[in-house]
Amino acid sequence: MQTEPGREDAPDGTGPAWNQSRGPDSSGADSTGTDSTGSDSTGPQFRGTAVAGTVSVTGSGVAEAAPDLMVVSIGVECRAGSVKDAFARAGTGSAAVTASFRRHGVADSDIRTTGLNVRADLVWREGEGQQVTGYVAASTLTVRLRALGPAAVAISDAVEAGGNDVRLNGVELTVSHDAAVRARAREAAWLDALETARQYARLASARLGRVLSVADKVPVQGPVPVARMQRAAAVETLTVEAGNSVVNVSITAVWELLAGT
Repeated sequence: MQTEPGREDAPDGTGPAWNQSRGPDSSGADSTGTDSTGSDSTGPQFRGTAVAGTVSVTGSGVAEAAPDLMVVSIGVECRAGSVKDAFARAGTGSAAVTASFRRHGVADSDIRTTGLNVRADLVWREGEGQQVTGYVAASTLTVRLRALGPAAVAISDAVEAGGNDVRLNGVELTVSHDAAVRARAREAAWLDALETARQYARLASARLGRVLSVADKVPVQGPVPVARMQRAAAVETLTVEAGNSVVNVSITAVWELLAGT
């Protein structure tokens, strides 16, 4: 009896069985990976709207709140003929500044030494080159003032306690717990990015798809500088205006860009 090409009788006699090495399998594709229509069935098959690309945009958001914390950078800088004397004078001046803040109710945990150094004081002299004329010792404190009302008086008294060696480097007004403020700024940044992405999609005759990534970038904000006081043995109280603290947030978001319908 003749049989079809690629067909063999099953061993149990129940009927024909296809030889997979010579004929099509049960899915309709032969051993080369080509289906009965002649198309390649080995790769992914896409249906519906195709992905045209991506769009990446940056959004910025701002939120404001009344500050409740002042961070003060203050220190002393002393010159003397020897390292020992310069270091001792700096220690005495720094202790006087610290004691003054403590008298205003500042806790020990809110006073921190953030800088301490000693260097040679050099001058250039014609025919002699660099000469050591003495030594300079400096110490810097970072102080957190949680009561903004009497903050100006506290700073003024600390400056007076340190005498001519005091250096007032800067103040920063901020919000001690800024999570809620930052959340508002982040939401504003997201809406800004979304509106920009939608605009680009419209200009490209496309539409937005899924969000592929979001990166949160918080700008680094330094202290607000104030005038440096080189000589401040006696100084009148300066008024410190609190105003509002501003929190800036920037995000970068990437969307799928789908072909328009």
